Amino acid sequence: MRHCWTCYSQSKKNLLCNISARDSLGCSDHNIVEFGTLLSRLNVSAKTKILDFRRANFSSLRPQLGEIPWEASLEDKGASECWEFFKNALLEAQNQFIPFKGKGSRQSKRPPWLNCELLSLLKTKREEYQKWKSRQIPVENYKGIVRACRDAVRKATAQLELKLARAVKNYKKGFFRYADNMQKHRDNISPLLNRRGELVTNNAEKAEVRNTFFTSVFTSTVGPQALGTKIQVDANTDLLSVKDKLVCELLQELDPYKLMSPDNRHPRVLRELADVIARLLSIIFEKSWRLGDVPENWKKVNVTHPPSTRRV
Repeated sequence: MRHCWTCYSQSKKNLLCNISARDSLGCSDHNIVEFGTLLSRLNVSAKTKILDFRRANFSSLRPQLGEIPWEASLEDKGASECWEFFKNALLEAQNQFIPFKGKGSRQSKRPPWLNCELLSLLKTKREEYQKWKSRQIPVENYKGIVRACRDAVRKATAQLELKLARAVKNYKKGFFRYADNMQKHRDNISPLLNRRGELVTNNAEKAEVRNTFFTSVFTSTVGPQALGTKIQVDANTDLLSVKDKLVCELLQELDPYKLMSPDNRHPRVLRELADVIARLLSIIFEKSWRLGDVPENWKKVNVTHPPSTRRV
């Protein structure tokens, strides 16, 4: 017993302090050992972080990336190396001029039509209800505040739906999110066919089938659900010239309300910096076409089926 305690105390000497031996334990020949433990508290935050574009400084971000000599830096590199260089430079500048903020709060769980005026009116309704239950006010007064709350909620809901309908072309995400929240159930994705031609019904397996189909565009293996043909690059083919103006126009058509990629590249950042990074991306695309080199990040996609929390 003494040997075991000696080995344990030597192996955990950085975690123990104030070790002392006391009297025997009852009628046995073993002594009581008292010691303290040294533990450090680790604060782990599970809060999701997103970019805070209200505090973004794009006026300083553009010259920061514009001062980089892109053509000289990418002269002797392949497409994959050029993409890694661009991604690291963009993320470094993005972290410097665009701060992060926590996503998800008490405010996000409220209905989108609930504003401060309605919140105050509903609070008054609860107070009037308590007064009516205690017979301090007549029932007519309580019914009047109930009708006022009902009319205010209907009016706020109608105004919100009209606003979303008018802005559906520029803000599709908000419109479809509101429409999806109004549904009583979520439509499940129909079964998919995997490479072996078998029907897949599990959500995790469906996500794997969709991941495989996405990567099949860049590989020699094409799944059974692939429509179209694979483009092959021939060494004798005329060299492709990617115009900077075309790349800039495509970047400006990106949806700024989409989520960022797994490597923290946000479409709104690419859209704001379209005139700065258009030349760089055209160089990378040309090298990828000429050398037949596709960066690994272009072959990856994250597909997740969120579990439904509603009753069907």
